[in-house]
Amino acid sequence: MINTEHRREASDLANSTQPSYRSGAVARMAGMPVATLRIWQQRYQAVQPIASASGHRLYSVADIERVTVLRRLTEMGYAIGLLAPLDTRQLLEMMNASKLTRSAIDSDKPQKQTTISIVVVGQALARRLKRKNFQTPSGLTLKWVGVFDSLAESTKAALGSTMPSVDLLLMHTASLQPGALQELRIAQEAWRAHSTAVVCAYSNTAARAEFIHSNTPLLQEPTDDESLSQWLTELEITSTIEDKHHTNNKLDNRSVVELTEKEVSAPKFSDDTLTAFAGMSSTIACECPSHLAKLLMQISHFETYSSDCNNRNADDAQLHAYLQKISGVARMLFETALEHVATAEGLPLPFHNSDNI
Repeated sequence: MINTEHRREASDLANSTQPSYRSGAVARMAGMPVATLRIWQQRYQAVQPIASASGHRLYSVADIERVTVLRRLTEMGYAIGLLAPLDTRQLLEMMNASKLTRSAIDSDKPQKQTTISIVVVGQALARRLKRKNFQTPSGLTLKWVGVFDSLAESTKAALGSTMPSVDLLLMHTASLQPGALQELRIAQEAWRAHSTAVVCAYSNTAARAEFIHSNTPLLQEPTDDESLSQWLTELEITSTIEDKHHTNNKLDNRSVVELTEKEVSAPKFSDDTLTAFAGMSSTIACECPSHLAKLLMQISHFETYSSDCNNRNADDAQLHAYLQKISGVARMLFETALEHVATAEGLPLPFHNSDNI
């Protein structure tokens, strides 16, 4: 009986040390980008996979445990350069000690309920976040603003919403492709979201690079509820800090969205009228009227360009319709500004297009 137990323990040990997992699988199981895993392995030798006959790096179950512990410790604030030389046992002791310290500190603090407003793109992720056994740490409560099947659907809903802003726009996708970041940014502006983040099952290098370079949080599936919950809480903390830091440096996007709800009128002035006005206003000391006339022509041309793109490119129709709307509103503002400046400078007002008919 004892020999049987010893053989079983020996077998379990052999299985835990037998390398059989490739980098992508290890990164998904550890809940981290595969690029980070490679940096830890190549630059810091924090984990030592073996090379297979085909040249792929292979990791064992023990390696996966070590990488997961390293990831959690770095999230606590420890530098990977400090952690890399330590063995897994020391890392586990360090993590347990840090948890005890954090628990002691948190127990001395008054418990505060934190609520964040959230928009989720992806029904499966929303269902997961809503289910009863999903627990959020630090008393975090989610205020549900909306759940949508696609970013395009969420953007359309946002433009008709009276919600002043949301804390987090969270997208879930099975396949993350290049160009997704641009669509996410459009939805973020529409919702006036303080933060955005993405959970994905599969992605390629180009798509991940877009999100890494823009500092947009990206979580690779599969991940357990505890890791997802912790990640979500850290996103809320990050967004709060960034929002406070940039309060005085950011324009409130609410005014932009309110403007897009205005009905865009036809252009007041033709290019010929604006060109004549620019030449007339250049004879006075102030050059602002001339600059305004030229800017107005550029904005009007971009409005026309966006309209043409909207009609010819079905794939990006929503984006170009949005740009056409924004440029149309901008044109109307500059038309009003031009009339105001012309009056202030004593210049004859330019003829409206309707006056030339």
